[in-house]
Amino acid sequence: MNDLYQNTPLPPRRDPPFLELGTHQVPKHGHPVCGDAVFSRRLRVSGRTLCVLADGLGSGVKANVLSTLTGAMALTFVSEDMDIEQAARVIMDTLPVCRERGLAYSTFTILDASPDGRLRVIEHDNPPALLLRGDGTVAPLRKQPLRVPPPAAGGGEGCTLLACDVRTSENDRMILVSDGVTQAGMGRPGTPLGWGLGALHTFIRNLLTAVPGMAARDLARRVVEEAVRRDGGQPRDDTSCAILYVRRPRRLLVATGPPFARENDRRLADSIATFAGEVAICGGTTAVIAARELHRPLTADLEHLDEDLPPIAIMPGIALVTEGAITLQRALDRLEGAGDPATGPVNGVTRLIGLLLDSDIIEFVVGARVNDAHLDPSAPFELDLRRNIVRRLRHVLETRHLKETTARYL
Repeated sequence: MNDLYQNTPLPPRRDPPFLELGTHQVPKHGHPVCGDAVFSRRLRVSGRTLCVLADGLGSGVKANVLSTLTGAMALTFVSEDMDIEQAARVIMDTLPVCRERGLAYSTFTILDASPDGRLRVIEHDNPPALLLRGDGTVAPLRKQPLRVPPPAAGGGEGCTLLACDVRTSENDRMILVSDGVTQAGMGRPGTPLGWGLGALHTFIRNLLTAVPGMAARDLARRVVEEAVRRDGGQPRDDTSCAILYVRRPRRLLVATGPPFARENDRRLADSIATFAGEVAICGGTTAVIAARELHRPLTADLEHLDEDLPPIAIMPGIALVTEGAITLQRALDRLEGAGDPATGPVNGVTRLIGLLLDSDIIEFVVGARVNDAHLDPSAPFELDLRRNIVRRLRHVLETRHLKETTARYL
């Protein structure tokens, strides 16, 4: 009997669901900035994922200031577990009210999602959030009204928030949009009242039928691009979409730099060979070590050459092989900058960024041996030591893109 139990294989370990958040925005045609603002944060202790989509009154810089202030305050209050009615009252007391229309400074939607499946949605005059189940159906959301009195200074009529608590399951998606999406195409043939939530649901369902595992950021981008297309290529309003996707985590290992002691070359290779997920190798010496220890061929990729970057290589079983510090630094610069970091020609940088953004749990294995080239005084000043680049990469991935990262050194 004991032998029977000892020889019975254990069931495979299953990670808890991961909460992926993806966003995309474009400003109203002719305006330099978007009047909508999207803020997000993952709380380390509880694991909650928070998101606020705020739509400032009007468009342009003024709307951006109002939505930014609204979104930043709402995110802070929710992360500190302030009562939502009290939070809304503070926001209304802080920000101005339109004198002509008596309308609030900014509309907003708040998501508060926990890893155990609890999800709270708070809405104030934004288009209703859509909860798409894994089978493509829209789940009904039972919303309770929360009355918020007018600002203490007067000049408004208060507001009514709508609150909903719901349970999510694996493969569910919560979609938030500004009215630039739902009203896209208004007045045009076929959509006199705008795109609308029903047609939006159909569009998303068709996309997911073709690509069931589409990443949240890709789906948000496709929604915004379709809204802009329905506006004739020139968005008539600020247009934003944020999507929360509940799914199994996607893992990525980034191996960069040779180990400090050569006897650890085998440990590096074993980490690559046994990793349960995608693997990227960033560094020529690192790739040579992996190829030697794993007995795998290493060949140059002549299809995606870029005159500004060292060439990438191909190794069986490895998602991407690139040069090291330069590629990592360029990827860091784009991730820390504005705009979509994954856009641009196909090269080592854009492919690495794509892997990083499409993954949820990212492990860095960093070799501690110093590359003599990094000590060359003629090298670019911005070419930081590898471990500092990795530290900054982890920071931007965690704070801006809500990834989970770890690092270990050999």
